Amino acid sequence: MLFECGKCGLCCGDTKQKTRHILLLESEADTVSAATCLPKLVFTKEVVDKTPYCYEMKKDDEGRCFFLKDNQCTIYTLRPLICRFYPFELKFDQNKNTHVFNFTPECREIGKGKLLTKKYFKELFLLAKEKLL
Repeated sequence: MLFECGKCGLCCGDTKQKTRHILLLESEADTVSAATCLPKLVFTKEVVDKTPYCYEMKKDDEGRCFFLKDNQCTIYTLRPLICRFYPFELKFDQNKNTHVFNFTPECREIGKGKLLTKKYFKELFLLAKEKLL
């Protein structure tokens, strides 16, 4: 699969077709809070029934992520797992008894850029396991 982020910011905010829910693990919110010196509830709101996620990123008046400034992520190296995965998602296929990566067709960069190898997806999978366990 070909993909390289074009830094358009589509994934960082709401669109006419989709309301974004940028979910954070407790550890991710703690890390961002420590690095930015902002209390968690300044940039997040608590969520329930979204286990293992505890928080959702707040957005500006235009529906964009709290940390998106001039179309750039100001916490890029600390960005949540859900952001690292986009435009991909990991689902468990019960019929095949394995995890499967899917992608969202809304991303205009799918099919462009560099070739993503099995190694790339394996690293994403291992990152998810590390953060979620």
